[in-house]
Amino acid sequence: MATLHILSHSPFADSRLASCLRLLGAADGLLLSGDAVYALQPGTANLQALQLMPASVALYALGEDLSARGLQAPERAQVVDYPEFVELCIRYAKVNSWL
Repeated sequence: MATLHILSHSPFADSRLASCLRLLGAADGLLLSGDAVYALQPGTANLQALQLMPASVALYALGEDLSARGLQAPERAQVVDYPEFVELCIRYAKVNSWL
């Protein structure tokens, strides 16, 4: 059963991103929102880990949060807006928010 994992906390503050990456299934998706988009900063171990995910795992980033932090998404990440965020929550069988 495919799951959309939603992260909103900075990857530099705790280990949620690392824990999430270990649990991702082949058909899962990962949506970065809030301070979690800092994982997409160039030259970081976090970005390297995200780029090493299997191609079958979709990576999304909330565009408004990227813009608010002056970041750009790498090719690996698909930028989504809020309506697309809602659509993703419907598309996946389960949604897991990493609070």
